[in-house]
Amino acid sequence: MAGGASAATLSVGPGKSYVAPCAAIAAAKDGDTIEIVGDWTYSGDVCAVARNNLIIRGVQGRPIIDAAGQQFGNKGTWVVTGNNVTVENVEMLGSKVRDRNGAALRLEGTNFTLRQAFIHDNENGILSGANRNSTIVIEHSEFGHNGYGDGQSHNLYIGNAKSLIFRYNYSHDAIIGHDLKSRAMYNMIAYNRFSSTPPGRPGSTASGKPSYEIDLPSAGTSYIIGNVIEQPAINDNSSLVAYGVEGPTNPGQDLYVINNTFINDFTAGMFLFISDKVSTPALLQNNVFAGPGTLTSQASAVQKDNRRLEKPGFIDRTGVTLRPLVNEMVLKAGPAADPWTSGADSKARPR
Repeated sequence: MAGGASAATLSVGPGKSYVAPCAAIAAAKDGDTIEIVGDWTYSGDVCAVARNNLIIRGVQGRPIIDAAGQQFGNKGTWVVTGNNVTVENVEMLGSKVRDRNGAALRLEGTNFTLRQAFIHDNENGILSGANRNSTIVIEHSEFGHNGYGDGQSHNLYIGNAKSLIFRYNYSHDAIIGHDLKSRAMYNMIAYNRFSSTPPGRPGSTASGKPSYEIDLPSAGTSYIIGNVIEQPAINDNSSLVAYGVEGPTNPGQDLYVINNTFINDFTAGMFLFISDKVSTPALLQNNVFAGPGTLTSQASAVQKDNRRLEKPGFIDRTGVTLRPLVNEMVLKAGPAADPWTSGADSKARPR
């Protein structure tokens, strides 16, 4: 009886079957796994990732993928045209192209997952095209110091996808661009940290000068839950979060901002800039807004149990240990908030 073909595991690294990732990517078939030996730098190795259901992951440490002046298709380092691709445990840097829009990961297929990665010092960290059938999941990863410096390139730029799930990440120090920009119709942005490294202080990347920490320019059903969102003293835009500012063209215009800690280290600004073209009142509940600035531009926003403090008492603000001091008014001040019963249509959630 003839049996079905099974997925293969292709090994990359010194002494392995493939000396560089792109050789293994070219040889792979749908459903294969590529394991890249870590604690090693692969320079100038750029290509298309065309197979479907492919898993690419670093093992025995984290491999460094350095574009080193090379690019594929004038687009970036890895141009993902396959569907249902997963990338795990890689470090990627150095993506530059002629039009100043190079990306470490250029997403052109349907559905993509990134986990446990460090994406830094590219013109774009991730850049995805418009694909209303695609769900993009990014978790447990760090993005830092991406951007050409023209305001048109970012740590992450997600095109008009079906949904973006962005959770447990650290995005910081974008160079003039945004720490996260998404045009997805549905956004779940949960339990992340958005901030920057003060000049002169050591960090995983150089200091940047970000614009918005989060930009959702096309609106969409969006949840911003449980994040730390910090505006640095050196920035390119005094607003922290922007919603619908390029026109609320997505089907949903409902924004839920719940259980976040906002910190403004600038002398002025706006925590939530919501376009006057957005007709649905945003829900702002159980947030701490620390530092100077206007809370929101939307007069109709529903505000429940938020705490607005010019100088809140945190355990260690500079070290981002943001638990309140024992005598702080925010301690145990917020009631339970269930974002799923706050007016969201359950049909909008990804399955």
